[in-house]
Amino acid sequence: METVAVAPPAGVPVPVTLRKLYFFRFAFAAVWAALLFTSADALGPLSTALLLIYPLFDVAAAVVDVRSARANGGPTTPLYANIAISSLTVLALALAATSGIPAVLRVWGAWAVTAGIVQLVAGAVRRGLGGQWPMIVSGAISTLAGLSFVTQAGAEDPSLSSLAGYAFLGGVFFLVSALRLGRGGHGSA
Repeated sequence: METVAVAPPAGVPVPVTLRKLYFFRFAFAAVWAALLFTSADALGPLSTALLLIYPLFDVAAAVVDVRSARANGGPTTPLYANIAISSLTVLALALAATSGIPAVLRVWGAWAVTAGIVQLVAGAVRRGLGGQWPMIVSGAISTLAGLSFVTQAGAEDPSLSSLAGYAFLGGVFFLVSALRLGRGGHGSA
């Protein structure tokens, strides 16, 4: 749920690239969540690789989104902020993975809170552009989920399984956005 999606102003055609990106983000999140869920009880090679791949994918998706936003005259500042936050998260997760699941949950939680706040604020600011409610809701959920990950880090037997659900839900928000973009209507907020 990390990448801030930028909706174009009313009357601006939605680029096919952005719609495809959102569908791809949903598919990636679904596959990633399924793979992480199968390895969520331990920090092995698969789960560690998955933990690093997710924010790297987020960076790549944000770069594609920046190109689309630039081509349509949309705002790019939240996307650049997301690129920086997700890039730092990759490094922090690499370090946290050497310390165990609680450290990973704390880093992921901090990332979810930070990225969620950016997404929530960006969606609220761009409400007038239409189609922003999924982004506002996603940002709020990400912020709350991040706090729960930090709390889960202190549990007796922490697991990464909640991260899989978080990623899948984020993918669903991208699917909803892609379908809305396909309709061509932006509705209110």
